[in-house]
Amino acid sequence: MKRSNRLAWIGAIALAVIIVLSLIAAPQNSTINSGSTYNRAADGYGAWYAFMQQQGTTIQRWQKPWSDIEAQKSPVTLLQVNSNLNPPVLNSTKQDWLKQGNTLVILGLRYQVTAADFHTMQKSTFGDVKIASSRRHKKADQEQIDLGDRFGAVVWEEKYGRGKVIFSTTPHLAANAYQDYLSNFKFLADLVSKQNNAIFVDEYIHGYKDADVREKEGQGDLLSYFAKQPLFVALLQLGVLLIVLIWAQNRRFGKPVALTVPVLDNSEAYIQALAGVLQKADSSDFVMEMVGKEEQLQLQKALGLGQILLEPQALINVWVEKTGGNSAELATVLKLQSQKRPMSERDLLSWLGKWRTLKEIQN
Repeated sequence: MKRSNRLAWIGAIALAVIIVLSLIAAPQNSTINSGSTYNRAADGYGAWYAFMQQQGTTIQRWQKPWSDIEAQKSPVTLLQVNSNLNPPVLNSTKQDWLKQGNTLVILGLRYQVTAADFHTMQKSTFGDVKIASSRRHKKADQEQIDLGDRFGAVVWEEKYGRGKVIFSTTPHLAANAYQDYLSNFKFLADLVSKQNNAIFVDEYIHGYKDADVREKEGQGDLLSYFAKQPLFVALLQLGVLLIVLIWAQNRRFGKPVALTVPVLDNSEAYIQALAGVLQKADSSDFVMEMVGKEEQLQLQKALGLGQILLEPQALINVWVEKTGGNSAELATVLKLQSQKRPMSERDLLSWLGKWRTLKEIQN
């Protein structure tokens, strides 16, 4: 196999390995990065996070599990931007955490679609806030609406002791897609900062984890990753890796097969080399002389005339007598080979064809 072909095969196999490993190791939810401050796409929050830093607001990315946020001694505000719309359910643990004076802001909740237009401009103290959702929440008595219309609330608050939770039906309240709508950025900034708490953005729900957390959860190295995979997945990865290594070394399964050395025909090789030299030298007259003599000797041998070249006319007479053929045909080929001048390839092939015809008449 040529080196270029082998490299192409290795590249193709390596690409297949990457695809397989990506399918196995990728998160089950392909939209997990939606809403992340690391995400620069339209549904990410990278631009809003940079806006907060430019305003001088102290804000940090939270890349630890919920149990660690509960251990914070001072009240905090935690912003969670759901990758998918989730039901507005708070378990007792989170409710207790809120009652201690903490604030939870959750963007992206699954509420019923209303007759409201999908794209609306909602009034706020910071200007019109663009909303791309027709989902609304019907206000309860204990709730405060921060953003909404006659169809219901888009953003609202619920009190829990000394703390509160702020909900939004849309996860894209201040996504990168709204960079031209500064009022959206300011509105969300006000929601998370007016409590004067330490502000954290939950990146743990988007799959980002601190190094110590990964180490604790057994994700610190490749060996730990393989140890957590099912046996079938591990065997599949090992098999693919083995195939790549075999191809990379140009190996094959089974016993090595010895290469057969082709038998070289020296006579044929000499003839081909000589023919190439004569063709380049345009020595068709030499070819006609040598081939013509050999053809004549073969004809004389077939007529029983021996190995000494006869005069053309004597050979013609014997040939006509024994074969009854046309003397002009033999006279033509003998006359052509006696001419000492170059001949084109086409005429040379025609001359050889006439010799072949004479042999068929002889037979």
